[in-house]
Amino acid sequence: MKNSNYEMIIWWSEEDNAFVVDVPELPGCMAHGKSRVAAIKNAEEAITFWIKTAKDDGTPIPEPKGRLLYA
Repeated sequence: MKNSNYEMIIWWSEEDNAFVVDVPELPGCMAHGKSRVAAIKNAEEAITFWIKTAKDDGTPIPEPKGRLLYA
């Protein structure tokens, strides 16, 4: 399972003055960065940490579904 297969939702937050990335398939998995590239890199690291923590805790790890649809 590759970390980059999880969908990431990226937006600019005026409040945080940073790009924010949400990984909706992994509850609570989010990251931010001053640039889109930095935010994505941080999100990929967050995904790795989320998966490691889930494995250590015996928590099921959702398979990436690919494109999710939001309205």
